[in-house]
Amino acid sequence: MDFKQNFKRTVNIGILRKRNPEIPDGLMKRCKVCRSAVFVEEARQNLDICPRCGTYFRMHARRRIEQMLDEGSFEEWDTDLNEKNPLGYRGYPDKIADLREKTGLDEAVLTGKGRINGLPTVFGVCDSRFLMASMGEVVGEKITRAVERATKDRLPVIFFICSGGARMQEGMTSLMQMAKTAAAFRRHSDAGLLSVNVLTNPTTGGVTASFAMLGDIILAEPGALIGFAGPRVIEQTIGQKLPAGFQSSEFLLEHGFLDGIVERKEMKETLQRILRLHGGAAKIPWKEQDLAKTEKLPSDGKCFQTGSETESLIPDPASTATVFVTPAARISSLRHSLSTVFARRTPAEKLEAWDHVTLARSAERPRSADFLPLLFDGFLELHGDRCFRDDPSVIGGLAFFEGQPVTVIAQEKGHGTKENVKRNFGMVSPEGYRKARRLMKQAEKFHRPVLFFVDTPGAFCGMEAEERGQGEAIARSLYELSVLKVPVLSIIIGEGGSGGALAFALADEVWMVEHAVYSILSPEGFASILWKDSSRAREAAKVMGLTADQLKKQGMVEEVIPEERPLTLENLPLRAGRMREGIRLFLNTYGTFSEEELLAHRWERFRTK
Repeated sequence: MDFKQNFKRTVNIGILRKRNPEIPDGLMKRCKVCRSAVFVEEARQNLDICPRCGTYFRMHARRRIEQMLDEGSFEEWDTDLNEKNPLGYRGYPDKIADLREKTGLDEAVLTGKGRINGLPTVFGVCDSRFLMASMGEVVGEKITRAVERATKDRLPVIFFICSGGARMQEGMTSLMQMAKTAAAFRRHSDAGLLSVNVLTNPTTGGVTASFAMLGDIILAEPGALIGFAGPRVIEQTIGQKLPAGFQSSEFLLEHGFLDGIVERKEMKETLQRILRLHGGAAKIPWKEQDLAKTEKLPSDGKCFQTGSETESLIPDPASTATVFVTPAARISSLRHSLSTVFARRTPAEKLEAWDHVTLARSAERPRSADFLPLLFDGFLELHGDRCFRDDPSVIGGLAFFEGQPVTVIAQEKGHGTKENVKRNFGMVSPEGYRKARRLMKQAEKFHRPVLFFVDTPGAFCGMEAEERGQGEAIARSLYELSVLKVPVLSIIIGEGGSGGALAFALADEVWMVEHAVYSILSPEGFASILWKDSSRAREAAKVMGLTADQLKKQGMVEEVIPEERPLTLENLPLRAGRMREGIRLFLNTYGTFSEEELLAHRWERFRTK
């Protein structure tokens, strides 16, 4: 049906209603985008989405609860709070009473406790029918009480948010709710608890500038209007027409302020995954009180079978070293076990350093994104630096490694010219390092190990990168990693170029895949600076000490993962098992370290370099 037919149908429905007053007013609604007339029940069955053009209609609060929470699980809180009309605003109490009667709500937000696929959470939903879900004293108080109770009961909080901003009729009392809700979220976060905010259409004003943007994870529905000042206010202020898509959820994702945009049909499953990934502290195979005992490295006897080739990866129990109390002894035991896991099965091919550079740069070589599905389950990508942009050269998010929640952060080059350009050939911008730093700190809060995958020719060197503080961003990454209170493993899978790679490699251990390289700068750059001749790059590679074997001998990396044959997309599934087993042994060992032991070991690792 084209636009003309839709318009004609809409007009005819209006005429039909005038001629037939018995047709209920609430039977149909008009989509503001495609102008189609839509049966309300048809839209409801389609999750309140226009069946003609896909535009998201605003969803009533109780309908949202019905869609998101397990049936019968919602327990509503704080339904007895009343406005005080602090300005004595004329007609305000009558307006509130009228809205309560029309909507069946006591205020613009519902709060309480419920379950998502059996997982408990504190849950709040705003409803735009009630004064555009503006935040007055009662709304602020309900949100604050819900977060306080979540803090006391050690529960996550999930809020579905829409709002026109602070409630004008309550003046400064409304403004104070911004401070109160923000402080409540901080106290909840300081308790090590999860908050997830889902921004819906519209989310603006004082709500955006307070609790709405303070979630550990911030999601949005497609096409939602999100901003501080509304479009009309901005246009009136600057005297210009705003571009299409400005302040949309897609705009905010591109500019680094959202973790993701999730469609309604996928929202409940996404929230369940997030709750599962935050269901508890990192799995630790040995309890602290058991460290005085002599233990053996855990072994479940698994073999990782991938296709026609099966690799037995568990060290022989007869040669498994015992683990003693001291960190040094535990690391010694790990070295022994990994020497078995990463033992060569065929003689190493004699290659020049430049050959390793060529293989590390090869377009046929697997990228970070190719490793993730082979090593982790349920990877959930999180976006944005919460400051300026989402850098596509960095992939970061949450996943399970053999049932244990972990944070994964990877430099990504992509395959093919189009994706190479999109990913900036793996050259990370300041916002990429800031996104990684945000995810590191989040991992620390929730006691998740951090796993880095390094593959970059170097940090992006461009005018805009300098303007946005490239050096500061790399330095801050090193600063935070040096004291991150969770295990950190960095694996160099391709190019490890200069400080751009080091920002992801200040770790408890650094491993390299056999044909990866790790260097102060590119061989071309080395030859150009020292010999004023970039064509001598092959010669430069010989003296730079950039291969995995050379760096292991120097003590710069702990392990070299043999490739046997150079890695390609085709043979990667057959080879990923060794890396997976190595990661398991790393986590099982470093998971026994106290925070003090972990930080002391990391300091000593770099202090002696």
